[in-house]
Amino acid sequence: MCHSSPVDLTDTAGEPVITRSTPQQRELQRKWYWYDWACSAFVTATMTVLFGPYVTALANKAACPTQPTDDECLRDLHVLGVPIPPGSLVAYTLTVSTIVSAVILLFIGAIADRSPRPTRLLGLFTLVGGLAATSMFFLEGDNWQLAVLLVIVANLSLGGSLVVYSALMIRITPPNDRDRVSTVGWSFGYLGGGLMLAVALAFLSFHEQLGLSLSMTVRIVFAAGGIWWIVFGLIPVLGLKDVPGSANPRGREPVIRGSLTQLKQTFGELRGYPQTMRFLIAYLFYNDGIQTVIAAAALYGALELDFSENQLFITILVVQFVAFFGALLFGRLARTRGSRQLILLSLVLWTGVVCVAFFVPKGAFGPWLLLAVGIGIVMGGSQSLSRSLFSHLIPHGRESEFFSLYQAMERGTSWLGTFVFGLVYQLFHNYRLSIIALIVFFAVGGALLRTVDVRKGISDVGNEVPQVI
Repeated sequence: MCHSSPVDLTDTAGEPVITRSTPQQRELQRKWYWYDWACSAFVTATMTVLFGPYVTALANKAACPTQPTDDECLRDLHVLGVPIPPGSLVAYTLTVSTIVSAVILLFIGAIADRSPRPTRLLGLFTLVGGLAATSMFFLEGDNWQLAVLLVIVANLSLGGSLVVYSALMIRITPPNDRDRVSTVGWSFGYLGGGLMLAVALAFLSFHEQLGLSLSMTVRIVFAAGGIWWIVFGLIPVLGLKDVPGSANPRGREPVIRGSLTQLKQTFGELRGYPQTMRFLIAYLFYNDGIQTVIAAAALYGALELDFSENQLFITILVVQFVAFFGALLFGRLARTRGSRQLILLSLVLWTGVVCVAFFVPKGAFGPWLLLAVGIGIVMGGSQSLSRSLFSHLIPHGRESEFFSLYQAMERGTSWLGTFVFGLVYQLFHNYRLSIIALIVFFAVGGALLRTVDVRKGISDVGNEVPQVI
């Protein structure tokens, strides 16, 4: 596909402004895309499909060791003295994971902005997260405690790596190209995650012929997702190693002390950027809804609709490959419609998805697959365009720090949504009521997003306003 050549304009200070990527920037962007490919194997195969049902089975075995595995365990686990139904454990684990991330990622963002070589941090988080994901191979029996620990470490590492990764996009991409670059990056992730799923599905389908138990097969897929993350993560880590950190002069202060000072100033300054703060609050709500639907889909399909592991894999494969084209479609539409308008449209479609999921009959795999197509179309656009839109609302030199606020609410780390999902199940023992309760997140998030004056917000932080936004 041919793209227009870079166009140089001048800003109000007389400095040249590049509105389209140079050939050198495009080469860096091609290496940057691979990180979505790398971490999506863990996000998709492990967290979206297998982790929820598998760890719930571990928890059921711990709470009801003599009960058949196909029956729901009605006894509670006791976590730090608090009774928790096994069916709520995964949702509450993701909640705790996000609360921990929300605190720690703020420091990571401040430190990353002061680092002269931010890809070193990207490499560190990739290694730690990949090893935690690989160590899920050792989850067996009733060892749900190890599962909780590993998913917290892996999700925190994923969040930290995506803070650095998203900030790098700003440093290698002019404003008018960010919708394109962000959507292509997401499409890489869907394609990579889909390929990993296809391999895992084949492996699961023939595990008996290979002489492996289903449990062992799932654990091997866990390990493969972590190894995939590390191996393909090397492409951007090494390819972007010469991309410098921000030119923030405060970087000369000691890293830890300077980062604490910077964090304090950021929260004070955020009040001076009301459109940025309003977008973050809107994103908190609607992204929590999106992330909870993604995280709970396998749990809902397995335990409420009685679908097998193979059916769930096929479902996510459909979502992944449709989302590849959906992300590219939304990226193309954003050239003329603007990212804010398309995000609002996607939230209307997400509401429809949740309503349809509530009425899908038990065991009705055909309607479930049609629902998966709908999810795939809107998923890529809503996530990728949110990232590119937020990138315009960040003051120069504070990219990682502001993306740490964003990433605390990003994929796989939602907490309000998973908390509501788990709480509704605990109160009513009905996953259909849990899934329909998520409508409130799309409604509130969309209503808040409509109040964001994006052009004013971009001007307030001192950035160039793109031609279409």
